[in-house]
Amino acid sequence: MTRWKEYFEELLHTTDRKPEEHEEHEYEKKFICGFVRGVIKRNVNDGLLRQLVLEFIATAELCATCFELIIVADNYGVWVYGGFLFVLTVWWSFHWETATACPYCPIEEIFERKRNVFVGLLLVGAQVLGGLAIFRYIQVLWSFELVETHKGRAFEDCSTDLQVPVLVGAFIEGVATCACRVISKILGETNTRVSNILDAFFGTSLVVAAFNYSGGYFNPALATALKYGCQGSTIPEHMLVYWLGPMIGAIFSVFLFNSKAAQNVVKTLTGKRD
Repeated sequence: MTRWKEYFEELLHTTDRKPEEHEEHEYEKKFICGFVRGVIKRNVNDGLLRQLVLEFIATAELCATCFELIIVADNYGVWVYGGFLFVLTVWWSFHWETATACPYCPIEEIFERKRNVFVGLLLVGAQVLGGLAIFRYIQVLWSFELVETHKGRAFEDCSTDLQVPVLVGAFIEGVATCACRVISKILGETNTRVSNILDAFFGTSLVVAAFNYSGGYFNPALATALKYGCQGSTIPEHMLVYWLGPMIGAIFSVFLFNSKAAQNVVKTLTGKRD
């Protein structure tokens, strides 16, 4: 099976395309995903099926966007990449509703006994399938070579983003995931729209900080869609860095969020008293 990252890794070295042109592709993807999401919400009443399909769509949208954003990162720098990612993350927070597009969220709920194990694993499966399916969509789209940066790149091999030792990479992904989840949970308790913006800013900042070390994925489904099987990392190494690291970080965030210190912060922000 053709590995998928190198075909846009090389593509990144072409600098004659403006970031606005990549943004046009994002509008197209968002229109498609938004249309399908609306159809599902109006016509699918079954709770579980609805959840599975919405997770599939959200993850597909996330991964499709990141394929293009990586091009922006190399051509125009990580700060431009971060700016687009921040805006998109805010947009997603207002449109995805309960969908997370991230496997450790159902795992957290299983761990906290808020979700059935079987259902949680089904959601993870839907997310992974969404990421893998969108790779094929991107591959077909780029094979049309509609723009200069797509020419001859759709079927090239890929290489890893991991630039540090495996254990260091797993530590980075795990700690950053834990920090993102704790902050997200705390801000989520405030129930304000500003909290979504602050959450997006914090998460994007960590992505930018880790970009040149582990890639700053903090999302197993996203990392799998973009990096699974790429040259430079074995499959066990990929699973350790981009699955086990974030999963441990997410589970640890549950303990941190429920700690007295974190709950005191929540009470301060929300004005709640015992």
